[in-house]
Amino acid sequence: MRLEELKAGAAVALILLGTVGQAGAQGQPPVAGQAQGQGQGQPQAQAQGQTQSQTNPTQAAAPQAVENDTTGNPALPQAPQPMLTEPLFMRDTAIDYRHLKRHTFKDPFAPFTATDFPLPRLTNTPGLGDLLRDGKLYLSLSDAVTLALENNYDIAIARINLDIADTDILRTRAGAIFRGVSTGLVTGTLGGTTSTITGGGGPGGTSTSSGGAGTGANGLVLSTNGGGPLPYSFDPAITSNFEFERATTQSASSISPTTTNNTTTGNLSYQQGFSTGTLLNVGFTNNNVATSNPSVFSALSSTLNTALTATVTQHLLQGFGPKINRRFIVEAENDRRITDSSFRQQVIYTVTQVESIYWSLVSAYEDEQAKERALQQSTQLTADNRKQLEIGTLAPLDVVNSDSAVATDKQALVTSQSNLEYQQLLMKQAIARNLNDPQLANAPVVPTDRVGLDRLPEEDMKVEDLVKEAFTLNPQVEQAVIELKNNEITIRGEKNGLLPIVDAFAFFGTTALAGAPNPGFTNLGGTGTGTGTGTGTGTTTSTVPTGYSGALQNLFTGVNPNYGVGVNVNIPLRNRVAQADQARSQMEYRQTQMRLQQLYTQLRIQVINAQYAITNDRALVLAAQTARDFNAQSLDAEQKKYKLGASTTANVLGQERTLAIGENNLISATAAYAKDRSAFDQVLSNTLDRYGISLVDAASGVVNQKPNIPGLTAPKAPAAPKPLSATPPPVPQ
Repeated sequence: MRLEELKAGAAVALILLGTVGQAGAQGQPPVAGQAQGQGQGQPQAQAQGQTQSQTNPTQAAAPQAVENDTTGNPALPQAPQPMLTEPLFMRDTAIDYRHLKRHTFKDPFAPFTATDFPLPRLTNTPGLGDLLRDGKLYLSLSDAVTLALENNYDIAIARINLDIADTDILRTRAGAIFRGVSTGLVTGTLGGTTSTITGGGGPGGTSTSSGGAGTGANGLVLSTNGGGPLPYSFDPAITSNFEFERATTQSASSISPTTTNNTTTGNLSYQQGFSTGTLLNVGFTNNNVATSNPSVFSALSSTLNTALTATVTQHLLQGFGPKINRRFIVEAENDRRITDSSFRQQVIYTVTQVESIYWSLVSAYEDEQAKERALQQSTQLTADNRKQLEIGTLAPLDVVNSDSAVATDKQALVTSQSNLEYQQLLMKQAIARNLNDPQLANAPVVPTDRVGLDRLPEEDMKVEDLVKEAFTLNPQVEQAVIELKNNEITIRGEKNGLLPIVDAFAFFGTTALAGAPNPGFTNLGGTGTGTGTGTGTGTTTSTVPTGYSGALQNLFTGVNPNYGVGVNVNIPLRNRVAQADQARSQMEYRQTQMRLQQLYTQLRIQVINAQYAITNDRALVLAAQTARDFNAQSLDAEQKKYKLGASTTANVLGQERTLAIGENNLISATAAYAKDRSAFDQVLSNTLDRYGISLVDAASGVVNQKPNIPGLTAPKAPAAPKPLSATPPPVPQ
């Protein structure tokens, strides 16, 4: 026992001396992640030195110049403007909901008919069935991404938002206020882990909830977006009123006990608003009254009054000018850009999620194979033990020990198989739209790709260059910048809403009268040729036309003009509502500005962390690979010793457990590296460019060109244990 302790102490001393010597040769203490950074598969450039490497977190930072300023300081280099999502106005249907139905000679009533949105496809694309071979679904990562772009429900739901945003543009072009578009991520797909920055539902990133001090009426928090004076309707409107009334009135007169009046009314008006704050109203009124008992003092037994009036009203203060009255159109178009950017964010998120699910499936698939190998090893050992027990060269306790190991490995295999089946289900629900087909639902998914350990170009880039790329490509920065423009438009509208209402108006019109002469008319003050007896009775020559055509002639020739001008003034005293809304719009604008700065900070942290994570994960994979190879060599040596009678069953089982742990560590490390690699692309928002994914194809749901995902290798079985050598290779630096 004393000899074994001396050997262990000597081994520890040699390890410490080797570590000190290496640190002294480098002239600085070793940094985590550098020892494994030049292992297998690394380019020669890394061995000579890296552009970017992880530094000591306790070491003092050297002074550096600012390269990406986001505070607007003109003396510093400014952060790049975000790249706008292109092309604009992507859609999945042939219908442009910015321009729907219009009045035409062929169909003048088209705008009054409903527009049906096409029924979404609920079946899988043919590409999914093409991957089924011999009852198994052989799936590459490129196939998984392609099928997700075509079938994933999250993308399909977000795709409809593109058309919803177009309907807001159609509304605002008519002068109405926009309804808004839900631009949050759709996260209904199960499985996978992704990292993204999400904001809340209220202004400034605050989240909405039911009840509490943070909520408004009915539990809703409303922003000032869309506040200010409302424009007139830009869509013309025709209003008409046609009415006939017959009224019989009883009279106390003995000469005419009852009177019957027939009244016919026909009115027509046209109204339209303009972006200058102008309202045009043209009215055409007609009223015809025929009575059975006309008065003797009335020259007409029936009267027809007609009038034509045009009125123009112009806002002079509140609601004046195209910038105020067309602001909803500009905001709706900005919302369409935000929706396009949000759809790009959704595609990046879902692709990253599907890739994470794929690597979880690969991990579960390899874990199941590792568990099968462990069960085979323990089963072979217990079979050999039983043979030795039969010939009397092994104690019964060793057989019991090996049988227990078989039972443990069987339980581990069952657990691994259950996890594999669950990961297969997660993959299917992410890439399929319909799982009612029993063959598809029951087919095992076989992943055909494995991740490579090649060094990414971004790992050798400067942090500031990566940060600049993230600031440029990140869709959330793009959305925040556009939202700032909408806030500025809202502020302009709320400032205009502080002004009093002063409207100037002018009108011009004509009137005309027509009717049938009254045979019993008594002209008390007129002149004429008398034909009857009595004082003042006789006939009078009238200039009033008797027909409707004569009245229209007098109406349009302007025989009886009517015109005037005026001003309407409405001054709200104290004006507290407008003051509150204007002040709140400024507060919400400042919240959006701070939210953008917070987003810049979060992106910087995520970029730095993602860059280091890739390097550390690769080092962890290489270390796990080396440990697994060592464990395999140790098990092989222990098995040979056991066959020679120089070892025990307990030692062999211990080495098998150690190998199983080593394989689990390798599988977990590889999966973590693969997921962090895709998460790195998500943080930089270059997933679509790196994989060659067309955003137009994603918007249409038809992928014309499959993604080309770099850094993948074919699966291969674990290598056999290398024979032990008296001169082992040097330790990787």
